[in-house]
Amino acid sequence: MQNLPLVSIICLCYNHERFVVESLNSVLNQTYKNVELIIADDDSPDQSKQTIQSWLKNHPDIKFISNETNLGNTKTFNKALQFAKGDYIIDLAADDILLPDCVEKQINTFLSSELNNLGIVYGNAEIISENSTHIGYYYEVNAEQKALKKPASGDIYLAMLSQSSMICSVSSMIKRKVLEQLNGYDENLAYEDLDLWIRTSRNYNFEFIDSVLIQKRELENSMGNQFYKKFNSRTKKINHTSYLVIKKAIALNKTRQENKSLLKRVHYEMIKAYKTFDVLLFMKYILLELKLRFL
Repeated sequence: MQNLPLVSIICLCYNHERFVVESLNSVLNQTYKNVELIIADDDSPDQSKQTIQSWLKNHPDIKFISNETNLGNTKTFNKALQFAKGDYIIDLAADDILLPDCVEKQINTFLSSELNNLGIVYGNAEIISENSTHIGYYYEVNAEQKALKKPASGDIYLAMLSQSSMICSVSSMIKRKVLEQLNGYDENLAYEDLDLWIRTSRNYNFEFIDSVLIQKRELENSMGNQFYKKFNSRTKKINHTSYLVIKKAIALNKTRQENKSLLKRVHYEMIKAYKTFDVLLFMKYILLELKLRFL
């Protein structure tokens, strides 16, 4: 393992006392052993901090960051990233579980890929319930657990703009230098993955690994369940973040084809604003559409 790159796994915890130990153990149980684990609790109001501290009694050398106030996911990740020494980074939520060969497959893909300038590798995820029962897969699979329709690899910038392909962020590994060039996550945003995919795919290639790498837990308060709630403050914040990401993408675009692709995502977000009765956001998207059509 001396000649293999170090992987830093940043495990972010917020109200995950029921799941965090299983998540942490999944890191220690990796077949790829050149891994450092950094744990960060974002001032959880439940017993997450105490659960982590109890677990750390048997693992005293692992770095633990305990926020005194709630900073949010993007700021907490950037805070933890400052302590990471690895050449490759995984952002692991404390309710998700890495399968034993996850890191090994991700690193092997980085080291053997035929793609130049590879920035992110990602695979499939099994979706499980709060009680760890099987729900499905992020990408539908056949009997051999291979994706029926493979998502994009290579230059995926247009696919990210138009939403014609989706990235399973929980199964991804990112090259450290990419995060450094992007200055980490944008701390003005309520969530990070869409912005990360667009900004990274502008200059780097992605590669899909056709394997189930992780178990992603579906909780009632998961972000994916918040997009269409009416008169909900968290929903408004999340959907406003999508608007900010689209505005940033316009500044990155260089061609009319890219602006045309981005219009598809604008229409998708416009529907969400309409269905959640967010009139102000809906009007902002109308202005964005006019801007894109005349650029």
